[in-house]
Amino acid sequence: MSQKPQLQIAYTELVNEFLLIKWTNKTESIISSKTLRDNCPCASCAGETDVFGNIYKGPPKMKTETSYKLTQIETIGYYGLRPHWGDRHDTGIFTFKLLKALGEDS
Repeated sequence: MSQKPQLQIAYTELVNEFLLIKWTNKTESIISSKTLRDNCPCASCAGETDVFGNIYKGPPKMKTETSYKLTQIETIGYYGLRPHWGDRHDTGIFTFKLLKALGEDS
């Protein structure tokens, strides 16, 4: 039984307030920095779930213009990207699956 090839990123570029992604399946995604930041999957932003399904997260942080400024994108293994933001937030790792979904919603 053959497995479906895993979606990978061929190329990324930061252009103004957008992350452009070219995928190995020849499709493209354009995701605004606002969409990325507002969907950050880190424990502080999205929370952590315990074994009972309770979600715990820190107090909401006030976002400023700097919070939405992408300064760098780091590849994490063969599964995700880690954005670095102007306010030094950099703990969210976006899986390729999540990035693809966010690109389709944008």
